[in-house]
Amino acid sequence: MGRLVFLFASSLLLMVAATTVSAAILEHSFYVKNLTVTRLCNRQVITAVNDSFPGPSLHVREGDKLIIHVFNMSPYKITIHWHGVSQLMSAWSDGPEMITQCAIRPGNNYTYNYRITKQEGTLFWHAHSSFLRATVHGAIIIHPRARHSYPFPKPYREVPILLGEWWNANVVDVENQALALGIGPNISNAYTINGWPGDLYPCSQNQMYKHRVEQGKTYLLRIINAAVNSHLFYKIANHNMTVVAVDARYTNPYVTDIVVISPGQTVDVLLTADQPVGSYYMTANNYASGSGTAVGVPFNPTTTRGVIIYQGARSSTTPLMPVVPAFNDTPTAHKFFTELTSLVGGPHWVPVPLNVDHKMFVTIGMGLDVCPPNVSCQDRPPVGAALSGNMNNVSFVLPTMLSLLQAFFFNVGGVYTTDFPANPPVQFNFTNPSINADLPLLFAPKRTSITKVKFNSTVEMVLQNTALIGAENHPMHLHGFDFHVLAQGFGNFNPATDTLKYNLFNPQMRNTVSVPVAGWAVIRFVANNPGTWFMHCHFDGHNSVGLSTAFIVENGPTPETTLPSPPPDLPEC
Repeated sequence: MGRLVFLFASSLLLMVAATTVSAAILEHSFYVKNLTVTRLCNRQVITAVNDSFPGPSLHVREGDKLIIHVFNMSPYKITIHWHGVSQLMSAWSDGPEMITQCAIRPGNNYTYNYRITKQEGTLFWHAHSSFLRATVHGAIIIHPRARHSYPFPKPYREVPILLGEWWNANVVDVENQALALGIGPNISNAYTINGWPGDLYPCSQNQMYKHRVEQGKTYLLRIINAAVNSHLFYKIANHNMTVVAVDARYTNPYVTDIVVISPGQTVDVLLTADQPVGSYYMTANNYASGSGTAVGVPFNPTTTRGVIIYQGARSSTTPLMPVVPAFNDTPTAHKFFTELTSLVGGPHWVPVPLNVDHKMFVTIGMGLDVCPPNVSCQDRPPVGAALSGNMNNVSFVLPTMLSLLQAFFFNVGGVYTTDFPANPPVQFNFTNPSINADLPLLFAPKRTSITKVKFNSTVEMVLQNTALIGAENHPMHLHGFDFHVLAQGFGNFNPATDTLKYNLFNPQMRNTVSVPVAGWAVIRFVANNPGTWFMHCHFDGHNSVGLSTAFIVENGPTPETTLPSPPPDLPEC
């Protein structure tokens, strides 16, 4: 008996030791400051991290702890958000300004401290203040723990592909101008691949991303849409790709010749260099879902491209160009978004919770606001109105004196209300463009209204796009949680028929869902992470005018499920 006890204890110690050894503490310093770069014939000062654009990639293993010191040496206040990281019991490190912290003022610093828990794949970090994330962003690459493997053959190389947008202007000025005029922001001048616009733009013949491959080898491309306001199509001439993960959640292998990716989303694909030796363009161009609506949404119609160069290819060879999809190719986008499924039984797979505690039906879209003071509103019909966003007829306003998380933790009143409606206050034909003639529907009150839920409760949300102002696809991002995407469709959600379409076996898991133009998506998650969690459109031009809301998840019953105290260096408001 004693021998059995000894063997059991030894085995337990080995397991604990193995877990401890496989998890590391990684410490980094981010210096946020001005950087002068040349793009599209112009020398321009941008805000960047550690003198690089895009910023540094963070390479971690599942289970690792990250300690990141952010020193703000820029002229702007800033926060950093670790997009998609669950931040389990570390809400103070999530990063959205005035939700979990006040901004880091110029000359000040703050340390983010969190662990990567039960997530593998690709995420990214970015600024969460104004439009600064256009240039302040970088990859988070999460490998399996030591002695663990991918649920697919190990690739020969791994390659981050960050898709972005470029303005020939100061991006803070771009946002400020839009807010001052009560309109949407000016469209970008270019798209980029790993910071480079590519040779289709002026003065950019030698500013194109190039990646060299060996014939027969397989590469893992970690694709990130870091663009501010654009969904993107991504293609590589004559090559198929196999999707194996999205938003750091493994999927069943999905073979495709095109990736459709919304702002805030990531897609991991395997690319096998199986074509004749040569050069092949990769491209990214806008999926502009709102361009065909009655109102019409402005978009950048250009294409960025990089190049895949096979070892042994002649330098004189003209790369092959893929057939670029039409900007309004909604059928292709919808097919990609809806056909992905989770890898059941794979690493960190989570079954769908079947019992729902809190059901919500939430309309999302744009609207108008009575012209605020110091805003001209000259370019927006009717005159005297400014562009606004809303969810369930509430246009979200960020607190100004204290972050939501501070107000929740210290029980400070007057910062927010918990009366966000679980259903639309007014029922209407959500996706019919004729609703724009009903002026009262266009105006939503502005307030800091949130939803409070109990710890470990299951939340289901029907996200219903509307045709107010203009129908378009909205990328909705939830902080603090991954969710199951149970179903997506067009038109008005019909509970009598559309609930029958729910995938309760292997739905994809995401942190950002692309809600179809003039359509809907249903998501479900377990609120097992106490704190305040932002939910917002990942178009910054929409988020900045109120297309957002927030959840407060109450503390759990034990010290391990209770929100810890704030760190001593939390920035002051």
